[in-house]
Amino acid sequence: MKDFQIVGIGNAMVDILARCDDRFLAEAGVEKGIMQLIDMPRAVELYAKIGPAREVSGGSAANTIAVVAALGGRTAYVGKVKDDQLGQIFAHDMRAQGAVYETSFAARDAVDETGRCIVLVTPDGERSMNTYLGVTEFLEPSDIDPGQMAQAEWIYLEGYRFDGPDSHAAFAKAINATKGHGGKVSLTLSDPFCVERHRDAFRLMIREDVDLLFCNRAELLSMYRTEDFEGALAQAAAEVEILACTDSENGAHIVSAGERWDVPAMRVEIVDATGAGDAFAGAFLWGLVEGHPLDICGRMGCAAAGSVITHIGPRPEADLRALFLKHGLL
Repeated sequence: MKDFQIVGIGNAMVDILARCDDRFLAEAGVEKGIMQLIDMPRAVELYAKIGPAREVSGGSAANTIAVVAALGGRTAYVGKVKDDQLGQIFAHDMRAQGAVYETSFAARDAVDETGRCIVLVTPDGERSMNTYLGVTEFLEPSDIDPGQMAQAEWIYLEGYRFDGPDSHAAFAKAINATKGHGGKVSLTLSDPFCVERHRDAFRLMIREDVDLLFCNRAELLSMYRTEDFEGALAQAAAEVEILACTDSENGAHIVSAGERWDVPAMRVEIVDATGAGDAFAGAFLWGLVEGHPLDICGRMGCAAAGSVITHIGPRPEADLRALFLKHGLL
């Protein structure tokens, strides 16, 4: 048995969550519903304008790993923070969740700070993310421990982390160490604009290395440059062993070995959509490594996503095992 069922690699940051209305977004120059990369001065400017806020550890793949850990999975995380207040908060929260976190801190005198994402949540539950990457942008091959990757059944790679000078090399090192010892690779596309920035690199990785691809409808259409959703599903399914595509209120579509399962979404009141896709991926991966059929993995993912969107914050607050039992998934 390997030490880890799933090891995540991605951004390490703290989310700053605040409520606002559409008028605020327009006046602040924030495009609704997407992730925008910002610099530190813009982060300071936005922070000064928002109302009361809540700070919680975040980062897309970190949220996914937190779900796996909450379900009792053996998991670890790799992501860069600075040895500052927010960095210490992030490290503490990951370890408190039950994940192994051993990535070296960037030095206190580093120019950049721990990354943070100002998440503006409108009354319809949509979230608009303004991300200062900080030191997490500088994840490099030396941050990857080949021994840890060799002890992973799966690694989970965050598409957002492609926005960095050495991240591609870091991912390649992790993939080689994992696959060289019989492990498998999963990738999340993260965001349509992230796909636009890195389409060629994503396509190469998907064809050559990825066993399980996570995406949503918009990301999938962007990846294959089409408005034909069914056609895009077919193209992706031909390139990977398992495709898991979320589709908002339509649930999720799971495709593998010529079979397809369309899994319904949970009907809940949306308070904050932040972390829904991350929670889906975490529950799906946990179900997969625990040996559950793919349709059940999809239902677990939808249940976890439905749980996380009922409150402010990117990580589930409910007992997910109890939720799965309630819905007959365990």
